[in-house]
Amino acid sequence: MLPTENRLRRREDFAAAVRRGRRAGRPLLVVHYRSGLVSGETDPHAPGESAPPARAGFVVSKAVGGAVVRNLVKRRLRHLMRDRLDLFPAGSLVVVRALPGAGEAGHDQLARDLDTAVRRLLGGVPR
Repeated sequence: MLPTENRLRRREDFAAAVRRGRRAGRPLLVVHYRSGLVSGETDPHAPGESAPPARAGFVVSKAVGGAVVRNLVKRRLRHLMRDRLDLFPAGSLVVVRALPGAGEAGHDQLARDLDTAVRRLLGGVPR
């Protein structure tokens, strides 16, 4: 489970990551990433002067499967993202969008696709 301070919940935050961020696609998922605060921007969630932590959100549509399958995929992605969230700089917004094949994929396949997408976004692997 992701700690509360690392959860992306507001629609505006999801939109900022998806519309103004970078993305890396894999067969099972797409990761949208918006780096820390841009100069001149302020974060309404930041208490005081401390930098806000990186936050992640998940989008799993009905195309992935029924409610049970969608919740399983969401739980797997949250668990995988919990271990990888510290790779992102403070203030980052990350949205992981599951694609239809994610419902039939195993944990290892999701982990492999997530790792590849995260490395690509953070500059580790070229296209």
